[in-house]
Amino acid sequence: MLLNPFYPLTFLKISSLKATILFLSILLIKSNLLRLKGGLIGGLFALILISGILASSTIALGSLVYVYRLKKKSNPEDNLIQDLETVNV
Repeated sequence: MLLNPFYPLTFLKISSLKATILFLSILLIKSNLLRLKGGLIGGLFALILISGILASSTIALGSLVYVYRLKKKSNPEDNLIQDLETVNV
């Protein structure tokens, strides 16, 4: 059995190719995870913004209804103020 004199060079080529493939695979997985994480964070941020807008508009609408009901209750026609006179004995 004869040993190939170029075996170390072949071994280095194959090893470097394996290392390159492993490195590129790690970078691909990392970029996919970062993209997924960014999408999740962006979606969560958008959901928080939308819920804040809904909450503030609900509070504003509720306060308008409350003011309308208070104004309706304090109608001068409903509250007849009697003029009280003092009694002289």
